[in-house]
Parts: sequence; structure tokens; C-alpha cells
Amino acid sequence: MNRGARALAVATGVAFGTALIVYYIVSYLMVAPPVVAATGSKPRVHLTLQTVASYGNPPHPDWVSYLARDPHGKWVHSTVLRVPAYSRVDVTIYQFDTATGLRNPFWGQPRGTIGGTINVDGKTLNVLDPNLASHTFAIPDLGVSVPLKGVGDNAKNQCSVAPCTLAQAHTTVNFSFMTGKPGKLRWQCFVPCAFGFPLGFGGPMQSIGWMDGYLMVQ
Repeated sequence: MNRGARALAVATGVAFGTALIVYYIVSYLMVAPPVVAATGSKPRVHLTLQTVASYGNPPHPDWVSYLARDPHGKWVHSTVLRVPAYSRVDVTIYQFDTATGLRNPFWGQPRGTIGGTINVDGKTLNVLDPNLASHTFAIPDLGVSVPLKGVGDNAKNQCSVAPCTLAQAHTTVNFSFMTGKPGKLRWQCFVPCAFGFPLGFGGPMQSIGWMDGYLMVQ
């Protein structure tokens, strides 16, 4: 192959590789999870979520994730949630993942909830032992932060792949908060649980549809 042909082949290969990278980046940015609406109607609605140790499906079967239950009772892989403005939101989170603990005990105290408390498996708490936490549910713009108690390491019938069922080992966390004016608010988990990523905050921790999302207040 002469020099001109070789240069053309290299340029073609580079262009093709660049095109693939651009395609994957654009595809990633353009794919958005579906919006899951709360059940009920203003001024009081309900959200039901679950956390799982692994999603179990492409493109990231081993990523930890949240799922939301839609008004038809179906579990949806989404963290984009719609709630009404100036309303009370009652939340139920079924926590199927085991405890990883909190690096900062600050996150062990519920904040921004009605009454400043949460209910864990039928018991009202104003603080959770940081060592027992698995994930958190936090909406910084509303001052909401809720620790989620993990499943015991020795619990029987643990769920490893979503969607999990209530017949499997889990903890149930209930709490309520108030929304304000309409807006698009970011919510997320603040527990670094993305194993295999630097400091545990990469991958699912920074991806919409996994461990963070949007609260669409309308």
C-alpha cells in the first residue's frame, strides 16, 4: 500500500471511530427515562419507589438502581417523577439492597419531611444508625433528605435483580414532604454505592434513571 492510500485508510478509520463516539454520546444524552406520575390528586399524592442491588438488564445489568411504580401498578425503570405543586407527597420506598453505611453521619437524620421523621418497618424514627443505611433519597432544593435502611446481610430470600417483590427481603420506608412552586428539581442518592467507579460516585450515581433523577413539580 502506498503512502497516499495508507494515509487515506488511517483518515477513514479515524473518521469512522469519531463518528461512532459521537453517535454513542448523542444517543446517551438523547435517551430519557419516561415520566412516572404520582397517584392520587392535588393536594395529596403518593409515590412508590424501590431500590435494587442490580437492574439486571442492558445496558448496565449490574448497576444499582431506583425503580418507580406507575399509576397502573407497573414497575418502571425511571427516576423522573411528576407531582403537583403546593401539595403533600406521601412516599413509600421498598429498600431491597443491603446496607453499605454512610460516610457522613449527617445523612442519617431525616430532614425536610413532615414532622422531621420517617417510618421504617412500622417504627417512627428521627434518626437512623448510619451503619444501617443503604441509600438516601434527597431533594436538595426542598431540603429533603431521607436515609434508607438496608436489608441485613444474613436476611433470607434476598433479591439480587429488579424488579423485586414484597415476598423478598426488604425494608419499608415511609415519609411525606411538601412541594412548593412549579419547577424541575434534581433528586438523588448521596451514598457512594457505584462499585468499580472512583470514590463510588460514578456510573449509576450520576445517571438519570438510576440513582438520581428529576422531580417535575407541575
